[in-house]
This record gives sequence, C-alpha cells and structure tokens, in this order.
Amino acid sequence: MEDDIKGAATFYQYKLIRKINISTFLLRAYMILPIIFIILESVFLSRWSIFFMILAAPVVFWTQYVISRSVLLISGHPIAKRWRNTIQLPWIGYMPDQYISYRVFRKVQLHNFWIGLCIAILFVVWSPPAFTASLIICHLWLLLPRLYTLLLLRNKDKGGMLKFNTSDASYYSQ
Repeated sequence: MEDDIKGAATFYQYKLIRKINISTFLLRAYMILPIIFIILESVFLSRWSIFFMILAAPVVFWTQYVISRSVLLISGHPIAKRWRNTIQLPWIGYMPDQYISYRVFRKVQLHNFWIGLCIAILFVVWSPPAFTASLIICHLWLLLPRLYTLLLLRNKDKGGMLKFNTSDASYYSQ
C-alpha cells in the first residue's frame, strides 16, 4: 500500500530565488503614510478629509476585491481555497493563500492597479475632490506592498511561484 501512495503523490520541488523581507522600518513607514496623507489632504483640500478617508477605505477594498476576483474568473484560474481577504499588514486585501504563479499574480495586480485607478478618477465627476483624492490614496496604499514586490521581481523569470508570509514574499522557481 505504501508503493501506491508514493506512486500517486505529487511532489513539488521549488527552489528559492529571492526573498523580499518587509522590515519593521518599512512596515512602520507604511502604517504612517495614511496619517501623513490625511494631514496633507486636510490642509490642502478639505477639513472633512478624515471622514472621506474612512469612507473611501471600504469602497476601495471592495473595488479591489471585485476587480481581482473578476480577473481570476475571466482568465479561468481556480479561486476556491487559494485566495482570501486578509487584513494582516502589509498584505491587506484579496491575496493568494497558497503558492501562486507569478504571471497570475502580476496580471491580477496590474489589472487591479489600472482599473481601480480609473474607477477612482471617475469619481471626480460626482464627488468632492477630497473624496477622489482619498480614493486614490487608499487604492495606492493598499497596492503599495504588492507593487513593491512586483517592482523588485521585474527582472526575474515570469514562470516562477510566489508565496506570501506575514513579513515577506518569497519567489521560487520550479
């Protein structure tokens, strides 16, 4: 019976190529960014900026979830048990729960970036400029760690796998 189990099992051999650590300094800087932007927005745009930022955060969170899930469904990638919403810093939002193909992750995040930015900019027509600025700031703030990861991996082979942990992102080749 042991031979049957060994013959039917699939073994994945991944080789770690790059580990992107999120240091405590970067994490603290990341947490301070919204406060800085709220202060700047309050001074230059509107005294209601803190209210607009609180209102914009769930709107952006939901928009990014819808965009990410739609891209995954349209491109035919399995979602069940592989992606989940997380509120753990720095990976806030709809993130892969397991190893994920670099190409899939890149596709989802770039679509998320551009479509989310366009949606936020469309709000300029119907809402105060401070709310539109809050939408853009929240959108970019939520995507910042993911875009940082993609930026550091831009010269790597696109056929690798990514794994996100609490304080790092690891890039593996097969």
